[in-house]
Amino acid sequence: MKPQRKLAETLTPDGSRLSLFEHNGSYAIRMNGQGLMHSSATESELMLGETGTAHLLAKPTPRILIGGLGLGFTLKSVLERVSAAASVQVAELMPAVVEWNREFLQSLNGALLNDPRVLIREEDVVDLVLRTEPAAFDAILLDIDNGPSAMVQEDNSRLYDDVGLWSLAAALSPGGRAVIWSAGDDEAFLQRLRRAPFTVEVVRAKAYPGARRSGIVLYVADKKS
Repeated sequence: MKPQRKLAETLTPDGSRLSLFEHNGSYAIRMNGQGLMHSSATESELMLGETGTAHLLAKPTPRILIGGLGLGFTLKSVLERVSAAASVQVAELMPAVVEWNREFLQSLNGALLNDPRVLIREEDVVDLVLRTEPAAFDAILLDIDNGPSAMVQEDNSRLYDDVGLWSLAAALSPGGRAVIWSAGDDEAFLQRLRRAPFTVEVVRAKAYPGARRSGIVLYVADKKS
């Protein structure tokens, strides 16, 4: 069996160690040795892209914001479903993750960064959402950290409090949709989401197709008219 290889490593803003590994053609990103994402467990990321764009299939020029690049599977799912005239912005807090996609992950999804529909923004998606113009996006897909319970960047919680969720709604066009990836159920977050101007659905997802349980949660929030 081939040993796993550490391809690259960087530090997060709070000093945690973020590492990229390869093993037998599969890739993983870990933080302080704990797995964050793996290229063989992408079912929920693909579903995030599918669910987040389902209302846009007939829209000629949809505007989509993805929070978190990771290994690129949400981006892949979105690009497969939206029109050639779509605009897809990807906000990634860690410049190293963008570099890893370009340098090490071209055969995975890294080549998608060169798609003319894609704009990569190396910044905090929370700051971007909080300062963006009203109705700037038709869909906002968030796969940052561990979901509403921060793991990598504690400051992400600003987007998941009451004020942040109203700002999220303001950034969406009428009839727009936000989908938030979460590693598990978060009842307190769900109640905050329902207090904001959204119609909310909870969709469960598996980490990989053969998984016995659907432990991952997608909070689907459609902006009320």
